[in-house]
Amino acid sequence: MKTITTDCLVIGAGLAGSAYALRAARLGLNVELLSLDGPLVANSDWAQGGIIYEQSATPEKLAHDIVEASDGTANPQAVEHLVREGPLAVKELLLDELDVAFDRDARGELEYTREGGHSSRRIIHAKDMTGHAILQNIVARVDATPAITRRSGWVAVDLLTLSHNSESPVDRYAPLTCYGAYVLDATTGEVHAIIAKKTVLANGGLGQIFQHSTNQPGSVGHGIAMAYRVGARLIDLEYVQFHPTVFFKKNAPRFLITEALRGEGAVLVNAKGERFMDGRHPLGSLAPRDIVSRAIHDELAASGEPCVFLDLSALKPGFIRERFPNIAARCEQHGVDITREPIPVVPAAHFSCGGVHTDLAGRTNVRHLAAIGETACTGLHGANRLASTSLLECLTSAKFTAQADAADIAAGEFRLPDPRPWRPVLRDADPTLIRQDLQLLRSTMWNYAGIVRSPKRLTRARRILLELREEIQSFYRDCRVTRELIELRNAVQTALLVVHAASLNPVSKGCHYIVDSE
Repeated sequence: MKTITTDCLVIGAGLAGSAYALRAARLGLNVELLSLDGPLVANSDWAQGGIIYEQSATPEKLAHDIVEASDGTANPQAVEHLVREGPLAVKELLLDELDVAFDRDARGELEYTREGGHSSRRIIHAKDMTGHAILQNIVARVDATPAITRRSGWVAVDLLTLSHNSESPVDRYAPLTCYGAYVLDATTGEVHAIIAKKTVLANGGLGQIFQHSTNQPGSVGHGIAMAYRVGARLIDLEYVQFHPTVFFKKNAPRFLITEALRGEGAVLVNAKGERFMDGRHPLGSLAPRDIVSRAIHDELAASGEPCVFLDLSALKPGFIRERFPNIAARCEQHGVDITREPIPVVPAAHFSCGGVHTDLAGRTNVRHLAAIGETACTGLHGANRLASTSLLECLTSAKFTAQADAADIAAGEFRLPDPRPWRPVLRDADPTLIRQDLQLLRSTMWNYAGIVRSPKRLTRARRILLELREEIQSFYRDCRVTRELIELRNAVQTALLVVHAASLNPVSKGCHYIVDSE
């Protein structure tokens, strides 16, 4: 087992992890940056709609919209922090330094759009590929920074703590403290130890524990499961946001249809062409995502139809092709010309509003362990996330967590003992069993812990998942560690945590909607 020592270990290289790495390196720290796949394989790369850049003299309107979307449950301190600090984070990194190619009008001014739950146009965008435009610029800057070592294809297995992994028996009496992670190099199959003064979970979301999701493959709550195993506090895991509009066609892949289409005038209709959102909410098709997702769920349950439709007839064909070229091209690949016909859509798991509990500087209850981006939960989103806040949260949390970690490293002393050696197992797991278990897990979560929940459904989900976890743990202990096995192990743990949180909360709020099953 090889041991690597660094100042900061960042697990996850999406927007949050990459922005943190860049900030930390500029503060004089050495960074190890892990990514499951290539540098652009991250949920943030798939973000279509945009990022909030509220420059008005009345930021309280944005704060109001965030709280309103959360069903009154958002943490006021986290909201105030984002509203105050977010625009500066965007200006510093994306506009002044990286000069990201956001769309501009004929005068060269930033072009703004509006999405569901927003009371005004305050979202800047790069066509319908905003996340990609941002991430590719940051990735290039990260890879040009000598103090950052990117390790693609390296997968964190478990966090190192003094109480669990130190050879010294007295370390178990120390406060709960993280000092790195065991990490699998998936290309060689070897497990290494990365010892770090600061460890940052930036693994993204958990959408892939559900049968239908907008998330990248592998987004199964890795950070949440690892944090849970070392005793970190988790919060609000019942609040999983389902995006209401995901492309639906038999034998075609699911992909996100941005809310910005509705912001520009598209409306939801049923199979008969009837607008069904107008009677459900004052904002109609631009209502908050949880309300729209449930309305679609109800519409499909009542009609028996497989999907609803997004009607773009109010938009001119030229505007559609210019503003949404990626969506138009992808739909056309699957036989839908969105300039001539409506887009078939269904809801899908999209964003985890809960996660590893942190303060506004990313700190968890485990010393020297931080969490940022979608993995973390400051309470900003409460029970439901307002559109286009996620990329803004990534930038803001990365900035303040890097600053706090750099200050701690400059001021403190760190105990970094050699961890216990990793003991490899050579027997291979059966890939058919792994695929089957993951399929069962996803269908269980979709059917019993999805958009509409009930006590009976959650009880059934828990029973299935507990039995599944026992099976997975038994062959995890006896088989060689692989990326697929790590994913399955973390997926079942995260799924159980979501079901447990949902079972403890009898009150319908935001994304968590529970009905009486009697």
